[in-house]
Amino acid sequence: MTSHSRSPRRWLRVLLPAVLVLVWLAGAGLGGPLFGKVEEVSSNDPAAYLPTSAEATAVQDAQADFSDADGIPAIVVLVGTEPLTEAELDQIAAAMAEVADLPGVQGETSPPIPSEDGLAAQAFVPIDGEAGIADVLAEVEQVLSDEVPAGIEVYLTGPAGFTADLAAGFAGIDGLLLAVALAAVLVILLAVYRSFLLPLVVLSTSMFALCVALLVVWWLAKWDVLMLSGQTQGILFILVIGAATDYSLLLVARYREELRSVEDKVVATRRAVKGSVEPILASGGTVIAGLLCLLLSDLKSNSGLGPVAAIGIVFAMLSALTFLPAALLLLGRAAFWPRRPVFEEGHVSGDVTDGVWARVASFVQRRPRVIWLGTAAVLALGTLGVTQLEADGVPRSELVLGSSQARDGLEVLGEHFPGGSGQPALVLVEEAALQDAAEVALAQDGVANVSVLSSDSPSGSAPVTAEGIQAFGPPGTEPPAPTVVDGRVLLQATLTDAPDSAEASQTVRALRTELAPLGALVGGETAVAIDTNDASIHDRNLIIPIVLLVITGILMLLLRSVLAPVLLLATTVLSFGTAMGVAALVFNGIFDFPGADPAVPLYGFVFLVALGIDYNIFLMTRVREEALTHGTREGVLRGLRITGGVITSAGVVLAATFAALSVIPILFLVQLAFIVAFGVLLDTFVVRSLLVPALVHDVGRSVWWPSKLSRRDPASVRGAEERDRPEAGS
Repeated sequence: MTSHSRSPRRWLRVLLPAVLVLVWLAGAGLGGPLFGKVEEVSSNDPAAYLPTSAEATAVQDAQADFSDADGIPAIVVLVGTEPLTEAELDQIAAAMAEVADLPGVQGETSPPIPSEDGLAAQAFVPIDGEAGIADVLAEVEQVLSDEVPAGIEVYLTGPAGFTADLAAGFAGIDGLLLAVALAAVLVILLAVYRSFLLPLVVLSTSMFALCVALLVVWWLAKWDVLMLSGQTQGILFILVIGAATDYSLLLVARYREELRSVEDKVVATRRAVKGSVEPILASGGTVIAGLLCLLLSDLKSNSGLGPVAAIGIVFAMLSALTFLPAALLLLGRAAFWPRRPVFEEGHVSGDVTDGVWARVASFVQRRPRVIWLGTAAVLALGTLGVTQLEADGVPRSELVLGSSQARDGLEVLGEHFPGGSGQPALVLVEEAALQDAAEVALAQDGVANVSVLSSDSPSGSAPVTAEGIQAFGPPGTEPPAPTVVDGRVLLQATLTDAPDSAEASQTVRALRTELAPLGALVGGETAVAIDTNDASIHDRNLIIPIVLLVITGILMLLLRSVLAPVLLLATTVLSFGTAMGVAALVFNGIFDFPGADPAVPLYGFVFLVALGIDYNIFLMTRVREEALTHGTREGVLRGLRITGGVITSAGVVLAATFAALSVIPILFLVQLAFIVAFGVLLDTFVVRSLLVPALVHDVGRSVWWPSKLSRRDPASVRGAEERDRPEAGS
């Protein structure tokens, strides 16, 4: 068989890559229009993500049976400079009646309830959760501004107000976040490649992966297979763009390398894919394995992120290994214009002795032990800041950065009413224990008053005191009967402190302890926050060790070694600890953040360890490849010289994409953006460039223990053969 008959037919060289490109174009065409429709299948309600076993979840499920009103309550706070007159209260009541007729307002609004000091009034508006809450609140505010007497300030707060704040915070995900991330990547790619066409090809690889991933995720969410939130959506976008770009950088670097070694672009493409597929699949598989560990979470917000982000990584790998090679094959050397790689007879990449990374490799070769001990000591010093990290939850009012009418309204509400007005603790208890439960609640310092839901009461509830349920009307009037469902009643305990405060949390925890002998369950806004934080802490303590074990196992299979994966993982964990320590100091000392969600360290760990280990995978797979021929110590230096540029570029790209998350004014995302961006840069410029190469060089071939490579270093074998070889001419 001739070489010509063995080579692919010319038409096949064009047809197959063209078909692959068209398939991805079709997928992007279907997924692209969904960018503006994600909110149709997502939810930002914290209660929706609680585990089914949570006490607050049980109360929330039962609450629907006690009342037909299932809207999200908005609290209207009206404040005057002088005590409100009867005429002003009547005018406010008329305005509230007009608000009840607005589309999106579900059910009746409450009449204004004046404060004890007479300077303020509050009213409640149930908002349809299926409607655009922010739009409905804007209409409510407009009506009240037009109808309320002059001189009275109007604030909208409560669950609906904070939900609207979150919606406004996430509003830039489809536009601003993507624009900033893509612009940052484009600038970096232009600087790396100094080419006009190649950056567009790489960006297309990322965007096609994101579009198809979004297509799959959107329909799975619509079919209720997955749960989506604005937070998950933002992370998906950034993760896919960053990961797909990283994988593309690795493959393009290998393709450029092969084009200098062979003339045929088909052969170069085949070799580039063959040389890149193992590290890309290993890297992506590591990230996917780490993300899928989130399925063990009790919180649906965490368990929902795992498969969503894993789907994104799958399509990032597929796009980098199918669309990108197809596009590069069609373009050939023209993709690199005006810096086209030229075929060089006998070119060997690892033999390069000039350039930045050749100098770094020489530095590592001269003082390996000093380098790895010194860098490890500096990183360990950075971990000391972890003790300053306050990751035990933040008030809901602080989740959105910047100005917030809902936050301002909550503060004003607390100045004139009990801080928990409108958002009481809910106590689900047997009817026979109603009075006992009420007395236990009233005995708590943090409880202002107690009422029981009653369909017989004009206001929907009746106050409960030490003497029992209070009647409305003149003496002798029968008190309204409590609403009883399955033998249980629902009490409302108004807290003296803001529902998202630490004091309110202490009160609710005390209520749970004191009411437990009565078999009562305590729910409500404060209880939701408590159960969410407790579940997050449980998840963090459970999932982090499992992620470590899973990633260690993957590395052992990939590197055919036990010692190397342990050392690599140790360096990555050390880098994570440093990133968290520095982040704690920055959050407290510079930004003055009000703490952090317990999920921040968990997400930071999953992303930094899974993504940080990627660069070690990129490096060490090439080191092992070189070590098979040149020995471990020389293989480390060659691997560092070959991969230094591409891995550094990949790290800068990933850091830039995660940093783009900070344009979304959500505290959790801003903190995660800093932790991951800083941690990735630390991994790229310190851990992978100095610590790991110096450590592996110092350990030598033993790093591959117990594989054969640890017992028989090719370099030493070749050296012995050369020593035994007779001198020429002897």
